[in-house]
Amino acid sequence: MSGKWKITAVSIALIVLITVNIYLIEKKGSKAERTVFVENWSMVKKDTITDTIQTNGVIKPVEENDIYFETKKNDFKKFLVKEGDAVAAGSSLFEYTTTELDALKANLEAEKTAAEGEIVGIDEYIRKLMASQGALTRDPDKAVIDESVKNNLDINITTSSSDLIKSNIEQEMYKQELEKNSLNEKVKMLDAKLSSIEEQASAIVTTSEADGVVKNINKNLKNPIISIVSTNMAIEGNFTEEEMKKAKVGMTIKASSSDLKKSLKGTIGRIHSYPAEEPSLKRDNRFPFQALIEPEGEETESLLVGSKVNLAVITNEKAGVPAIPIEAVHYQKKPHVYKLTKKGYVDKHYIARGLKAEGKQELIKGPSVGDVILLEPNRVAKNHSYFITPIQFEKVKTATYKKFTSREKVRYLLLGILEK
Repeated sequence: MSGKWKITAVSIALIVLITVNIYLIEKKGSKAERTVFVENWSMVKKDTITDTIQTNGVIKPVEENDIYFETKKNDFKKFLVKEGDAVAAGSSLFEYTTTELDALKANLEAEKTAAEGEIVGIDEYIRKLMASQGALTRDPDKAVIDESVKNNLDINITTSSSDLIKSNIEQEMYKQELEKNSLNEKVKMLDAKLSSIEEQASAIVTTSEADGVVKNINKNLKNPIISIVSTNMAIEGNFTEEEMKKAKVGMTIKASSSDLKKSLKGTIGRIHSYPAEEPSLKRDNRFPFQALIEPEGEETESLLVGSKVNLAVITNEKAGVPAIPIEAVHYQKKPHVYKLTKKGYVDKHYIARGLKAEGKQELIKGPSVGDVILLEPNRVAKNHSYFITPIQFEKVKTATYKKFTSREKVRYLLLGILEK
């Protein structure tokens, strides 16, 4: 009987103990009522937060140079390259002749003919001067002076002495020789110009201004007659209206695709302020942009024109700042979080927010790095509540358990069961 009484006594004691604890737990204002079961938490950590625009792009040449041909003033001869040919700066592209050269040649030839005619006239005049000079030397009194000579001399033949006349004739001969030499030099210059025109008339060659690849040739001679694309690649895409508010030239980009061994890096080089298509109420506006790819030396990967890439444009980035998961922030009235203190309380802390991206929230003001934050702030019924967490059996040590009193063991056990 003594054994049965012991069992009965223990059972009654347990029932009373459980009843009392249930009453205490359910009693309004009790500590058990304000206990929060914390299953998920996180620490405030120093982290890098990167805000990006996620979009798509396509690999295209950086530049396209168009070559034009004036058909009204020139006669086309032949192309010197084919589509797909690689060309360097200075490479010959096509040949042509120009009708302007024909007109210039005719003018130069007329000018040369006139100069040569003047030389012939000067030679004839010099012969008359020499004849007049000889006649004066032989017999001054009977000398006959040519009328053209008389008219060009600066003296009166009838009143001047023979010596004065001969002196003037000498000066006139010298002057005419100078004029003749000048005309001979002019003829030489005109011959040089005509020779140059003859060379050009055979074939004028248009050359490339930069390195690249011949993309297109218009054999019907419609302009542009040749299009050359650069060998350097870029990424082209479109921004939405919302993205345009954040995007700026110079922002860093990262591009990736299944075809690339590693991601590409670069910067936004150009953003068009006018939409790709005429603005319309029926569609969203898209604004073209070009991102320049940074070369990586000799290891730069060969990029296939037309390849599609996933593009991340970094609009803002902060490194080494206090950060917590976005879901830890509570937005009722003022933004705040709940900190788990070392004394077992859940305390509300108002915060000043910074950059938010990638599921992270920067803390400008609030808990410090290393503080533990509740990830489910909506479960907190009251500020400064007690909290309990699930048992992590791998971290439970017998020595610590033995330090609890019997009442503490029962209390924590009941709290854990009831809260769960």
